[in-house]
Amino acid sequence: MTPLTESTAEDHLLGICFKIGPPRLIGVEAEWFVHDTRCPEAVVEPHRVTDALALLPEAAKAAPAAGATPPDGEHADPPLLPAGARLTREPGGQVELSSPPAEDPADCAEALLLDQAGLRAALATQGLRLTGTGTDPLPRERRMQLDHPRYLAMEKFFDRAGPWGRIMMTGTASVQVNVDAGADTGPHALADRWRLTHLLGPVLVAAFANSPLLDGRPTGYRSTRQLIWSRMDPSRTLAPAATTDPRESWARYVLDAEVLCVRRPDGRPWTAPAGLTFRDWLRGAGERRPSLADLDYHRTTLFPPVRPRGHLELRMIDAQPGDGWLAPLALVSALLDDQAAADTALAALEPLGTPDGLRPPRAELWHRAATLALTDPQLRRAALACFGAADQALARRPGSHRLRTALTEFAERYPARGRCPADDQLDALRAGADPVSPEAAR
Repeated sequence: MTPLTESTAEDHLLGICFKIGPPRLIGVEAEWFVHDTRCPEAVVEPHRVTDALALLPEAAKAAPAAGATPPDGEHADPPLLPAGARLTREPGGQVELSSPPAEDPADCAEALLLDQAGLRAALATQGLRLTGTGTDPLPRERRMQLDHPRYLAMEKFFDRAGPWGRIMMTGTASVQVNVDAGADTGPHALADRWRLTHLLGPVLVAAFANSPLLDGRPTGYRSTRQLIWSRMDPSRTLAPAATTDPRESWARYVLDAEVLCVRRPDGRPWTAPAGLTFRDWLRGAGERRPSLADLDYHRTTLFPPVRPRGHLELRMIDAQPGDGWLAPLALVSALLDDQAAADTALAALEPLGTPDGLRPPRAELWHRAATLALTDPQLRRAALACFGAADQALARRPGSHRLRTALTEFAERYPARGRCPADDQLDALRAGADPVSPEAAR
C-alpha cells in the first residue's frame, strides 16, 4: 500500500469534499432532547427510549440500544423510518431525525414531518416528550449515554480545555440544513455559495437563537450553544481561513486540525496524543503512519459552522421547538436555490463581513449574534432583508405554501419584532412558567 503523504492527502480532500455540479438536493436534520413528561428534570434512562423506539413501524424496529448507534463517520447505516428519515441517538440521550435528500424542499419537509409525528407518538407511550431547544434548559444531570470509543476519546480530548466539549456532547441540540456545494462556475458557483453560507451564519445564529438557559439558569446569552462551540478547540470549530478556492482552504484546515482520536483494534482506547495535528501525523509523529481511512475519519471529527461533506452542512442553528425546523429549512433553501434571493441576501450580508469582503465574519460578530441576537441593529437589518428575499423566492416556487407559511409566521413573530425564540424562554422563566412548551404527540 502506498503511504499517505501531505500531497496525496490534499489531492484526496480536493477531490471528495465538494461534489461539483448544479445544485439539486436539500436535506434537514432536526435534533431534540428527550424529557420525562411528568418529571422533566429527571434523567431519562436509555432503556425507556429503546422501548419506545421498538414501537415504531417495521422499518425502524432495528433501532439499536444506546451505545450501539454508529456515530458520525462510521459505515453502518442507522435504521430508516417509514418516510425515509434516519434515526440516531446522541451521546447525551438526544435523538435526531435526518431527512432523505430531496429535490424539492417541500417534499423534504413533508417526509420529516411524518417521521417526527411517529417518533413523538412512540416516545409518548413511555411518558416521554421531545423538547426542541439549543441547550437543555432544565437542571438535570447530564450523562454520557453512549460508550463508543469515539465518544470516550472526545471526552478526553475536550476535557483538556475545560467543560465545553462535555457540555456540547450531552447538553446541546441543533437544526442542520444541508445543501449541494454548487458548480465550478456560473450563477450557483461553489465559491459564491461557500461565501454566502458563511456570511449568513451569524444571522442564522441570531434569528434562531434558542438556548438562553443551562442547568435551569440564564447564561446571559441567547444562544448558549454558540458560546459553547466557540470555546471548544478552535482548530475544528471555527471557519477555515478564506481563499479564492474553498477546496484549498478546506484541505489546509483538515490537515492543520488536531487529531481527536486514533482508531485502534481490540478494545484499546482511541485517545489521541495531545497537540498532534493530522499534518504532524503525516510527517511521522504518532505511533504509526496514517491511512486514507484515518484521514476520512478525521474529517468527521471537525465541526466548523459550514462543513463540506460533498454537500455543505450548515451547523450553526439552535434546535427549535416542535416543527420549528421548517423556518430555517425554508430560509436557507430559498436563499441558496433562487439567484435573485441570493443576490439580495448577499448585498445585505456583505456589511457583516471583514473589510476586504472575502473573509468570513469576525469572531466578535458571532459573539454579538449569540449574545444580542436580533436586538443588534445590524444583524436585525440583515435578517429582515434575508427573510424578505426568501419570502419572495418561495412565492415564485410552486408547492411551497407550507414552507412559506412557516417562514412568514416566524418572521412576523421574531425578526419583525427584534426577537428570537430564546426571548420566549426568558419571558416564561420570569413568569414562573415552564421555559419550554411540551410537544404533544399527534
